[in-house]
Parts: sequence; structure tokens; C-alpha cells
Amino acid sequence: KCAHLRLACRAEPEPCYRSKLWCCGIALLGLAELGTFSAYALAPIALLAPLGSVSVIGSAFISVFFLKKTMRTADILGGTLTITGIYLLVTFAPSVPQELTARQVQNYLVSWPFLVYSILEILIFCILLYFYKRKAVKHIMVLLMMVALLASLTVIAVKAVSSMIALSVKGKMQLTYSIFYIMSILMATSCAFQVKFLNQAMHLYEATAVVPINFVFFTTSAIISGVIFYREFQSAALLSVFMFLFGCLLSFLGVIIIARNKKEEHLQIPFIDCGHIPGENLTGKIQPDSHCSCYGTLNKEDDLVKRQS
Repeated sequence: KCAHLRLACRAEPEPCYRSKLWCCGIALLGLAELGTFSAYALAPIALLAPLGSVSVIGSAFISVFFLKKTMRTADILGGTLTITGIYLLVTFAPSVPQELTARQVQNYLVSWPFLVYSILEILIFCILLYFYKRKAVKHIMVLLMMVALLASLTVIAVKAVSSMIALSVKGKMQLTYSIFYIMSILMATSCAFQVKFLNQAMHLYEATAVVPINFVFFTTSAIISGVIFYREFQSAALLSVFMFLFGCLLSFLGVIIIARNKKEEHLQIPFIDCGHIPGENLTGKIQPDSHCSCYGTLNKEDDLVKRQS
């Protein structure tokens, strides 16, 4: 964001990939995603998905220093709720064996709970896609529900691929199984379509609306997929489940409060640079005083109006 703001202030537009600051930001984002990918091999999906709220808190506080934004009371309140929710999530997260072999993934893939879940998910996705394509319904809920349905497949595939790679590095080779490549293809394709629909939502709606709704939908779908596919809450106590869900609720509220009523900033350029206009070189400003009766006309038109008067 900082790089884009700097580039927009330059007289001559320049591609963002030529900016060292932008390349540095992209490299940091890639490093963060690599860390997230590795984390799926070490922790359950139900814990990792809600922890994405940490990025929302970090963005809110870091923007104060780098983008010179004002810290609001809502940011502090939302951050407090989110941190409280994260504490409950980490404390009451399900404890399941993290070593996931290729044979286990194969067994999970053909289990009847996942087959029923996948059939329902495909039906709902096809209905939403029909309204999106045929009826041109591009409501934010329709778009982000499709993103969430794809996300549930993505997190299942990411955990499987990450776990099999981790076991292979430790000496228990899993990369010779065909399920590894099936899950890799599923991960890549579901990610690509997620980006497509999420980009459409960001294009049509404000980021302040897309971010919290997408976070809630993504987290909910990821938890459900972890429960059904990897059976993460199979032996959890009722109190642990309740406190975990309460932590999710606090995180949701925190993210919504942080993103709520945040107006997107746009660069305000009051006058056009006359040096870039072909023809006569004008030294004055193009727009007259806003209190003038002929506001919105050019200088020559302003003089003509005065003469006619």
C-alpha cells in the first residue's frame, strides 16, 4: 500500500514491480504465506484458520506508523476482543495427532462424512454459480460464499500436502503416492478460483465490507472442513468446544469492529498538470474558484461569460 501511494504521487506513472519497496512487500507476503503453509503441518485447521485475525490487528496498528493513519477507539476495542479470542482459541484448540500420512489422507477422502459433505458443497456451489453466471447476481454474499466453499477444499489440500512434505523431509517418503499430486492439483485450482471470485468482490464492493465478511466465511468453512475431514473435535470435551467457539465469536467481533466504518482513502489531485495538455500552455489553474457562478468552466469560457454579462 505504501509503495502504491508513493508511485501514485509521481509525475510519470511507473509499474509497481519496478519499485523496490513493492518488491520487498511482495517478498514479505510470500514469506508469510510460506510460514502459514508450514504451520498446517504442525497444528489443526480449526486453530490456524481463526488465527488469521492476527493479520487484521497487525494491519490496523502498522498502518498508523507507515501510512500515517489515525488510531481509533474502535481499533483498540476490536484488537482487545480479537486478542482475547485468540487466547481462548490457543487454550482450547483440539489436540489431534499431527503426523498425517498419505494412506490416512486416502482413507479420509473416501470416508462417508466427507463424501456427504463434498456432495452438499458441490450442489450449493453449482446453485450459486448458476445465479452468478446465468442471472448475473453478483451480491457480496454470493461471491464470498463461493470463495468460502472453495476455501474449505483449499485448507484440506494444504494440510495434506504440507504434512506429507514434512514427513518426507523427516525421512518417511510420502511423495511417491498419487494422493500427494491429487491434493496439490486441488490446492492450486481451488486457490486460483478463490482469487477470481475474491477479486470480483473487491472490485464491486468496499474492502471494509469484503474483509470482515470474507474472514468470517473463510474461518467457518475451514473449521467445518477440519471437523469433517480430519475429525479434529472427535474426542474433545464439551466445555473445550464451547470455549473454542466463544473464542471464534470474539475474533469475529474484533475483526468486524476494526474494519467497520473505515473509509478507503483516495488520492486527491485538485488540478490537472497543464504541462501535459497538448496545445496552448496555460499557466493558471483549470478549475476556477468553487464559489464562482461559472464553476466548472475553463478560463476562456469564464471570460466569455463575463463579457456576455
